[in-house]
Amino acid sequence: MNKDKYWLAFASIEEIGSAFIKKLYENFGCIKSAWCAGPDNLYKIEELTKKQIDYFLKARERISPEKCQEYIQSKGIQYINYDDENYPGLLKQIFNPPMTLFYKGDFKRCNLDRTLAVVGSRKASQNAQNTLSKIISEFQGTDICIVSGLATGIDTCAHKSAIKNNLSTIGVIGSGFDYIYPKANKSLFKEIEENAGVVISEYWPQEQPMPWRFPHRNRIVSGLCAGTLVAEAAIKSGALITARLCLEQNRELMCLPGLISNPNTEGIYKLLKEGAALVTCAQDILDTLDWTITTTPAVENEKLKNLSPSEYKIIDLIRKEDCTADRISADLNMDFSELMVVLTTLELNGYIKQIDGDKYSAII
Repeated sequence: MNKDKYWLAFASIEEIGSAFIKKLYENFGCIKSAWCAGPDNLYKIEELTKKQIDYFLKARERISPEKCQEYIQSKGIQYINYDDENYPGLLKQIFNPPMTLFYKGDFKRCNLDRTLAVVGSRKASQNAQNTLSKIISEFQGTDICIVSGLATGIDTCAHKSAIKNNLSTIGVIGSGFDYIYPKANKSLFKEIEENAGVVISEYWPQEQPMPWRFPHRNRIVSGLCAGTLVAEAAIKSGALITARLCLEQNRELMCLPGLISNPNTEGIYKLLKEGAALVTCAQDILDTLDWTITTTPAVENEKLKNLSPSEYKIIDLIRKEDCTADRISADLNMDFSELMVVLTTLELNGYIKQIDGDKYSAII
């Protein structure tokens, strides 16, 4: 039996929601039987309202399951349904899992047993982005998968840092695949799809990125993961919604500390006071999630062995703390003119970058 077409037919009716579909599926034990059920059998399901059932019956009259499947296939969109054996196990455990996940990319790139959600402010400070990038870089050589929402700010930083360090990443979008939002992340979307992981959505391709869809999709971001790391969050923010969902899903909640003068850290310190784990390095995440992993730092070692002694000293210094050229010159007792030549070379070769105008930060 081609059951997929019935899952897709249900997915095309956004107004009924995944909880409604799940209840029908559990009641009838078969998605085809759920789709084809008569009114009398539907009205006997106590947990469903007459209004919900009436809406479904009316929508069903105009929908062809076969055409739904043909439409999705014509779009080049892949999908995975709730009853598929490869449906993400952690996501299946949450209260209201999506019944159908649409996706682009390759799930085989991602270790779904080593998933970390990263969420935070869309107007993230440079300090938060630098700290997050550094922590994610410490996972280089592992099979950890970074999950986020492909929004601006912390989400973008998380995805890009994962790609930069050869980690897989999953982007969960708040619209159908006919829309890439924000448009600024179009190239990031394609990079994840083609090389780095998977972009997923529970929405029919034509569904627009409406404001309410983003908090709703956050349950998938946290639900896919063993734990969620919050990097900057105001008191009223989508990141705090995800943090609450993480706790409701009985997953581990972690936070990056930040400047107390930054309004976007108010939510962070609220969560820390309520018991979230404090994270200042990658090992803190591993300890919180009780993950034992074996790293393979061969790529990094290969790059470092090509450095001159002076280059290595500079990298070693600014790995510990972002530094100005004056500070590096003083700490390493290097001639300033000579230092600037070395710094320029390191920057051109992708070992370091300039931040905050006059500081240098290590990339490797």
